[in-house]
Amino acid sequence: MDKQEKNFDVVMCEDIQSTLYIQDEKDDNGLSVLLINDIIDARKREGITQRQIESMSGVKQPIISRMERGTTDPKLSTVLKILSSLGKTLQIVPLQENKK
Repeated sequence: MDKQEKNFDVVMCEDIQSTLYIQDEKDDNGLSVLLINDIIDARKREGITQRQIESMSGVKQPIISRMERGTTDPKLSTVLKILSSLGKTLQIVPLQENKK
């Protein structure tokens, strides 16, 4: 995908989100995307496949795949199982006030 196609996809996604979601839902979705991206990065840094995560966490690989693609909204317990298998956990921290 070239840069122009990626920019178009981003604009379309933002346009759809602005139509479908209220601001709180958009904020929640952004946090979810960041969390899932961090999980994907941690898994890849460790060189662990989705199948290996399945064995380690008990979460089925198709669920992990859908979560990583953003086509499902995983339960907190599912996220915690996956994080634990990566040697990670969640932490409650203040939100950064980067909005202008």
